[in-house]
Amino acid sequence: MNSVSALDSLAGESVVVVGGGFGGLSTACYLADAGADVTLLEKNEQLGGRASTLERDGFRFDMGPSWYLMPDVFERFFAYFGKQPEDYYGLTRLDPHYRIFFKDGDRVDMLPDVAANKATFESYEPGAGDRLDDYLRKAERNYRIGMEHFVYTDRPDLTDYIDLDVFRYSWGLSLVGSMQDHVENYFDHPKLQQIMQYTLVFLGGAPNNTPALYNLMSHVDFNMGVYYPDGGLAGVVDAIVDLAEELGVEFHTDSPVAEIAGRRGGFAVRTEDGREFLCDQVVSDADYAHTEQELLPEKKRQYDADYWDSRTYAPSAFLLYLGVEGDVDELAHHTLVLPTDWDDHFETIFEDPAWPDDPAYYLCVPSKTDDSVAPEGHSNLFALVPIAAGLEDTPELRESYRDLVLDDIADNTGVDLRDRIVVEESFCVNDFKERYNSTQGTALGLAHTLFQTALLRPPHGSDAVDGLYFTGSFTTPGIGVPMCLISGQLTAEEMADDAR
Repeated sequence: MNSVSALDSLAGESVVVVGGGFGGLSTACYLADAGADVTLLEKNEQLGGRASTLERDGFRFDMGPSWYLMPDVFERFFAYFGKQPEDYYGLTRLDPHYRIFFKDGDRVDMLPDVAANKATFESYEPGAGDRLDDYLRKAERNYRIGMEHFVYTDRPDLTDYIDLDVFRYSWGLSLVGSMQDHVENYFDHPKLQQIMQYTLVFLGGAPNNTPALYNLMSHVDFNMGVYYPDGGLAGVVDAIVDLAEELGVEFHTDSPVAEIAGRRGGFAVRTEDGREFLCDQVVSDADYAHTEQELLPEKKRQYDADYWDSRTYAPSAFLLYLGVEGDVDELAHHTLVLPTDWDDHFETIFEDPAWPDDPAYYLCVPSKTDDSVAPEGHSNLFALVPIAAGLEDTPELRESYRDLVLDDIADNTGVDLRDRIVVEESFCVNDFKERYNSTQGTALGLAHTLFQTALLRPPHGSDAVDGLYFTGSFTTPGIGVPMCLISGQLTAEEMADDAR
């Protein structure tokens, strides 16, 4: 029997899904499987949302997410439909999971072997190996309880938390305090603290503003492993699109939506080219603020502009997609380059927005694992620097920062790319706004701060328009590909509950 609440009440409903990111694709699959007539409208020329693909001169780049984490979420998603991931794509476990270059000349690899990682921790700080065991046991418990009872089970109202089961399951979870405080309870060495906190980049937060509960990401990292799917994250998009088509979803790309009008049982979704799609219900996987501020009349908005201006947004990003002659032996598939003190970089994201002078950044070289992403004799590489959402983004700033990043890569990894680049594209704040209608150019959505977690995120169901729903990274459970897949389930469940 399917683990998701019965969705039979949606049979026969017509639904338009706006936006083909992972949240929209997931929602469409659940609705179509339940017997709804589903049409998905995607603004851009390809599906996947931020998981777009860039192809140039034999190079193929994942433009957005590039880490395949939480494999259990993908397994559970496909299992609901009687499938498994390997029906669509294979997985390669990466070794090392990732490499870190610290800017003082130090380098460390995190491996699939937890015992080896314990030895690495011990080499930095006596007793840290055993404390890593303790930390990961706590993270595993948080993951197991948190996922089942607070991620897959949506609790949108305060009354949902006044429950004996909630108190029982939450006893001992890290529900208060920040990740910085939590990690400091286990490790003194600043480099070990950084290793335990780097995953905050995927949550769009900083150590001092992300709830300690997210130590569960260390279980994902150390115990569950880091994988590469055949074809990259684009291969996962293709898999879910194939599944959706098998279930009967109808797709329209190059179809930016201009207006959502009506209410339950009588919606009209109008595209910029003048087409009109009539339906009973609407789900938006587009940027939540864009949907409310641009696609709905003022009287049908839940939140005003001041609300959206007051939110804490996850970082934007400065991205360089580089096709490079030759190998980049010093780099792993996933490589992080970190200042020994990264507080200043986080301050330029959340406290005093500016282009960081000494950035922490991420390098991805999928050609280390996948020969198909670059021509023979070449490497496929992208660099991602998290920066504040809403920063000024001009060609002159990009060119200057491009030079800074390439110099920094050469200085701190030993890889000089500057005379070897044969393909180059950049992507930044303005591109996130233009391509994805992203509020302030955020690359991810709402940050996972203490006051933007769980029921404090915007709801799946609109309080202002009966029959309008939301999915994706602005809603629960939040940011990241696995979370957006789960948001599709939660949205479908709420729609089914309302229909009953």
